[in-house]
This record gives sequence, C-alpha cells and structure tokens, in this order.
Amino acid sequence: MTILLVLISIAILVLLIVWAKLNPFLAFLISSITAGFLLGLPADKIASSVQNGMGHLLGDLVIVIVMGAMLGKLVAESGAAQRIAGVLMKVFGEKHITWAMSLTGLIVGIPLFYNVGFVLLVPLAFTVSYQYRISAVYVGIPLLAALSVTHGFLPPHPSPAALVAQFEANMGLTLFYGFLITIPTIIVAGPLFSTLLKKVKAEPLKTFQAETRPEEELPGTTNSFFTALLPVVLLVGTTALSLNTPEDSFFAPLISFVANPGIVMIISVLVATYTIGLRMKFTMKHLMELYTNATKDIAMILLIVAGAGALKQIFTDSGVSLTIAEGLKNWSLHPLILAWLITAIIRVCVGSATVAGLTTAGIIAPLVTTMNVDPNLLVLSIGAGSLMFSHFNDAGFWMYKEFFNVSIKDTIKTWSVMETLVAVMGLVGVLILDLFI
Repeated sequence: MTILLVLISIAILVLLIVWAKLNPFLAFLISSITAGFLLGLPADKIASSVQNGMGHLLGDLVIVIVMGAMLGKLVAESGAAQRIAGVLMKVFGEKHITWAMSLTGLIVGIPLFYNVGFVLLVPLAFTVSYQYRISAVYVGIPLLAALSVTHGFLPPHPSPAALVAQFEANMGLTLFYGFLITIPTIIVAGPLFSTLLKKVKAEPLKTFQAETRPEEELPGTTNSFFTALLPVVLLVGTTALSLNTPEDSFFAPLISFVANPGIVMIISVLVATYTIGLRMKFTMKHLMELYTNATKDIAMILLIVAGAGALKQIFTDSGVSLTIAEGLKNWSLHPLILAWLITAIIRVCVGSATVAGLTTAGIIAPLVTTMNVDPNLLVLSIGAGSLMFSHFNDAGFWMYKEFFNVSIKDTIKTWSVMETLVAVMGLVGVLILDLFI
C-alpha cells in the first residue's frame, strides 16, 4: 500500500508537469503536500517538512550552483570558450573533426550549464559545418553528447551536485569516477555514433551561426583552458590530498576547507574574475552585471532543486523511505540498476533530467545506509538514467530540432538515440566501476 501511495504521488507530479503544463517548482510543492496527506503525516507537520526539505538541500547547493553559473557565463562572454574550440579544431583537423567537437563539449561543458553550452557551442558547430561542407548533424551530435554527459554526470552541474548532497557522497570522488565513465560514454555516443549520421539532412538557419570575436580580443590559450578547468583541478586535487593526509596533520583542516565544493567554486570565480575578466579589460561593473544575469538564468533550477528537497523530506518524515528501502532489499535487481531504472522511467515521463534525478533521490536515498552501495556510484547511476531517451516532453529535444532544422523523424533517430546511448553507456560504466570499488 505504501509503495502504491508513493507511485500516486509521483504520478501526480508527472501529470502536473506533462499534462497540466505546471511549472515544475509548483508541481513539486503540490505533489509534496499531497504526498504528506496521503502518507498520513499530521497536517501541522507537512508545512514544516516542506520548508525543512527545501532549506536543507538548498543550504548545501546554493553556492555551488550559483558560482558555477557565474563562472560559465564569464567563460562564454569572455571568448574563452571560442578560444578552446578554435585550438582543438586546429589540433585535430578536418579528418578528426568529430573528436575535436567532443573534446570542446567536454571542456567547455564542465563550467557551463547545458542550455548555455548549447546556445553557445551549437553555432560554432554550424560554422564548422559550413566551412568543411559536411552535415551539421554529423558535427553537432558529438558536441551535444559531451554536453549531455557533463550535465548528467559531473558536478558542479545542478543534478549531480544535488545528488552528492542528498547521498552525502564525496564530490571530488564523484567527479573522478564520473570522468572515468564520461570518456568512453562520449566516444560511443559522439564520434562513433556520428559516423552513421553523415547523410542526415540538416539546414541550420543562418541566424544561429556563431558571432565570433576577433582573434585579438580572445583570452590566451593557457588562460582559457586554465580558467575553465580550474574547478576540476581543485576538486580532484584536494580530494587526492585529503585521502593521503593523516587526520591529525597540521594541513588536514586547511585541505578540508579548500576541498569544500562551495569554496572551490568561490576560488574559481574569483580567479576567473581576474584572468578572463579584469585582465581582458572588462570593467568590474560589467562583470557584476554578467554575474547578476547568470544568477537570473538559474533561479528556476534552484527552485526545482528546492522542490525536490521538499518531496524527499516528506518521504523521509513519513517513514516511507525506510519502508521502500526495506521492500527493495528483497528485489533481485542490483541497487545501482534499480536507481537507474527508476530515474529513466521518470525521465521518459517528465522530460526533465534534473526533475527525474532529484525525484529518484528522494525514493532511493535509504539504500545508501541499508544496502552495500557506493554513494558516489549511486549519483552517477541516477545521472545516467536521467538522460534516457529524450523526446517530445523535453525542451532539449525541441532546441535540437529547431536549431538544426531537421524533421521529427530525424530528431528521434539522432538526438533521442544519442541520449539513450549516453544513458546506457553510463550504466555500463557504473557497473564496471562497482566491480573494482
């Protein structure tokens, strides 16, 4: 009966988003309150559960997500992303152009949120397509595969960062494991898959061609790569140091402080403010305007994350999470496969990768303590499932179709299949890592 009530609560969430076209934040609030009543929480406790769930999750994430948005905005506006793409194109050449696009998507996609990365980099793919007279889909899919993987697998992107917080995983380790899975996933869903797409017809609108900056206005190569990758270097580096530093060491507290994801992102933004901001003749006023606009861009993402925290707290306070965890113990499915499957189903129903991942987290969280599963791998398993088969209810599906100006049929054959490959390869990678961790 308990599981049925949970399914009803999730069905309400799905219907509110898909059928009623309600804003996901409002849908989360309504489904959370409804779930509270259905699961027998006292009426006077429901509001406090919703508030506590929102506050607890946002408290862990606000700095990471907001700082990540600011860094991504500056990487885009300064021309650092254009510089990175240009350098990689020169290194790989026309013969290996899809590999260059994949690497561009990976590097630039780390600090950029998906929608920003899409709008910024897709026009660059069109420029390459026109220059070499090859299919825009053939060039673009490897780029978008890399952006999708970073969005679903790697902190500081909203969903994996939120999952790290919910499961009390280690962000540095999650990032390290994520990279081990990311590389083969991008190769399969990007350059290898794109070899089947050379004849797909696409006529991108000239409106979407990149507005390139003059060469002399771009940051230097070292500066661009260093600034874009600094969060990764700090997260992985401090995690490695903390694992090899005794707890009673004089440096342990300092390493622990710098290793905090929020501190890493603050340091990265401050460094970027100088390296690709002030140093590139941006005024402080202009930089602060960029940061303000970046915060506006991710305001709704923060609210969706908060809403997911509310639903999770309702499940926790009603005791349903423990009940489900006890029930799942008897399932023959591996917990990592189960987490992936639940996320994939919600993703296909709802369309939003972030909503799918965070909704699953509220259901599956007790597995971290009741079953022998690595929380870092659980983050990646859910992240992979959240990218499963993008279709008509996903904004990314329509962005791809309209930007590339392809038919619905070809959108499904290219975009939807690519997203499915990412999801399946992600799960395979997680299960392989689970054998050794």
